[in-house]
Amino acid sequence: MTEAPGDGTVIEAGDSTFRTLVLDARGPVLVHFSAAWCAPCRLVEPVLAELAVAYHGRVRVVRVDVDAHPTTAAVYGVTSIPTLSVFSSGEVVRTVVGARPKPELVALVEDVLAGR
Repeated sequence: MTEAPGDGTVIEAGDSTFRTLVLDARGPVLVHFSAAWCAPCRLVEPVLAELAVAYHGRVRVVRVDVDAHPTTAAVYGVTSIPTLSVFSSGEVVRTVVGARPKPELVALVEDVLAGR
């Protein structure tokens, strides 16, 4: 299995790397399904970068561009962006759709880390 934590940065994943970076990861992975043209997605990106640093060693933060990697987006039923899904042991355990403020994303991550 791949170690869960990233290096404190948001990692780019695609159709060919999603399994290794997300599904096979040890520990929770927060996946940001987005696109370059999506203004709400761009609003969330700095917050996700902060979370990648704040939770370094405990949570991996991954971005998937749905335009460049439509297969992965389709598999997980992503029809609106941004969609943020938390994976644990290869399964989706939480999903939120739409741009969310930092406190809500922190609470999402904390809930998953606490096993709630």
